[in-house]
Amino acid sequence: MTSVPTLVLDGRFARELPELALPWQAAETPEPRVLALDEQLAAELGLDPGWLRGDGIGLLTGTHLPEGATPVAQAYAGHQFGGYSPRLGDGRALLLGELVDDSGRLRDLHLKGSGRTPFSRGGDGLAAVGPMLREYVVSEAMHALGIPTTRSLAVVATGRPVQRETVLPGAVLARVASSHLRVGTFQYARATDDLDLLRRLADHAIARHHPAAADAEHPHLALFQSVVAAQAALVAEWMLVGFVHGVMNTDNMTISGETIDYGPCAFMDAFDPTTVFSSIDTGGRYAFGNQPVVAEWNLARLAEAILPLLADDQDAAVAVAVEALGAFRDLYSAAWSAGMRAKLGLPADVDASEASSLVTDLVALVQADHVDHTSFFRGLGAAARGDAEPARGMFLDLAGFDAWTARWLALGPDADAMDRTNPVYVPRNHLVEEALAAATDGDLTPLDRLLEAVSAPYDERPGLERYAEPAPDSFGAYTTFCGT
Repeated sequence: MTSVPTLVLDGRFARELPELALPWQAAETPEPRVLALDEQLAAELGLDPGWLRGDGIGLLTGTHLPEGATPVAQAYAGHQFGGYSPRLGDGRALLLGELVDDSGRLRDLHLKGSGRTPFSRGGDGLAAVGPMLREYVVSEAMHALGIPTTRSLAVVATGRPVQRETVLPGAVLARVASSHLRVGTFQYARATDDLDLLRRLADHAIARHHPAAADAEHPHLALFQSVVAAQAALVAEWMLVGFVHGVMNTDNMTISGETIDYGPCAFMDAFDPTTVFSSIDTGGRYAFGNQPVVAEWNLARLAEAILPLLADDQDAAVAVAVEALGAFRDLYSAAWSAGMRAKLGLPADVDASEASSLVTDLVALVQADHVDHTSFFRGLGAAARGDAEPARGMFLDLAGFDAWTARWLALGPDADAMDRTNPVYVPRNHLVEEALAAATDGDLTPLDRLLEAVSAPYDERPGLERYAEPAPDSFGAYTTFCGT
């Protein structure tokens, strides 16, 4: 069995960028108890699941770490709903260190809900069971969908009550990521006016995430171009599965291109670009349809932060950055269009303009009739096999659907390919709420059943029918909260 003495938690981030790392300790947990543990992820990290559930639980709470480990709260800035905050940082989180996984990749081991830090800004630094399990469920669903994401290793109940609107049971999330470098990390470094720090941060990001940039003629420009490409691809994948992040602040955009910080996130039921779930997004800044625009805006803030690295002359640096950022829209459009072709099972020889017209007309149809996003695309696979009724029954405009379907079927869609692209199961909002409410009351059975469904989202299985169904009308409008 794995034991603490053989476990190495490196401190590369803190060692290379000490200006961005504040050594700190996790709060004690009176009665720690594992609520959820990804045993496969644990094995990838060389951690024995049995040990983690027993003597090793202190690793998951940050309270008993291997010798030499130095947990740190990371410093970063960020634009939150468009307003700049120069000093955010890990207000309820700690980077425990880095592990090397079984593929030789460096992975962060990070906590949320581990107690107050100097970045807490009046908060208690704690987290409740429900929000931490939400991140566990949704991040694991995203991973199973093949979308780049931070991973959830475990959620541990702390035995400490947390005061929110009511008193709730507390929890700590142990999260794994390629790193926790954010656009906001670069904004913080730039605000220090320490050009050496900014350059070291950029070089750290290149080495860790975009090593090919090191060999480019202009490595820091190549880094920015790589982040632009990674984020264009990521947001396109969100849009293709109906995922709404909910809080796309610049401190929630990674340099790696992984989805991070699952707070007021949710999957869209009825297709509607104006969909907003977050209780605090009253203006719809982070609505489903705005996500590509916001991503581009965030990347512009990254460009501003690294301008001194792009050219000695500011005007020249701005010109270089504008040109590089200009690639985002084409990259996003290409990724989304390719994804839509795959969702429709279109053969490779279908003309691009014909495919574009087909997609445009379909989006108008599903939006007008508020068709369930996930069910429709999965049902379309049955239509490709000759049974159009599952998809057709979702529409009011039957003539419009029939006309569109005739055009689409004439192109010979591949139903098997569609089933590999269109999930049966996503974390439906009503099921997530059901599971979190039960878990908060001590019953983990609904959570386990939901995880069973979303961990293999493309494989339709008997007995899981309710996990493929939209929310009942009685569920009503859905609102999420950030959990702080």
